[in-house]
Amino acid sequence: MDRSDADMASVEFSAYRTNLSHHRTGLSDHRTSLSEYRTDLSTHRTDLSIDRTEMSMRRTGMSFQRTRLSAERTLMSVIRTSLSLIGFGFTIYQVFGRLIQVPGVRLEAHAPRNFGVALVVLGIAMLVLGMAYHVNYMRELRAERAAMMGEGLVHGDSRYPVSFTLLTAAALLVIGLLAIASMVFGVAPFG
Repeated sequence: MDRSDADMASVEFSAYRTNLSHHRTGLSDHRTSLSEYRTDLSTHRTDLSIDRTEMSMRRTGMSFQRTRLSAERTLMSVIRTSLSLIGFGFTIYQVFGRLIQVPGVRLEAHAPRNFGVALVVLGIAMLVLGMAYHVNYMRELRAERAAMMGEGLVHGDSRYPVSFTLLTAAALLVIGLLAIASMVFGVAPFG
């Protein structure tokens, strides 16, 4: 290899090293930019953490409302079943009570009343148990919510309204008791 080939190889090698050096400087600048960006993110992360905590508290507060509404739906199911039992019992009492008066039909005199009263009593018992369960569950849910509000874990902006479902259940209970009185004692309003 002669001197000019060696000089040319040295120039090429030097240019290659210079390009590598520029590339390394660019990577270093990029790493510095990333470090600055990470510092900015760290500053914003504190703000985001506060926002996330706030969102979590609100979500927990809304979950209490969803749980309350779920308990209302459960009580509505109890009301539907109780209403069916009470209505069916009273209907049996009325229909079969009149059927006894038809010539040729052989039924005991008190059989329709006894069976009807049994169904109405079953409906009322189910309703009373459902109402007691609902009231107890709501009391526990309110206590849990109050404890979490006291610890600052949940927002308590929204309050628990009066349960119209529970009021409806109480009205149905009165109607069921009146139905039993009507069936057993033959008194108004259903007699």
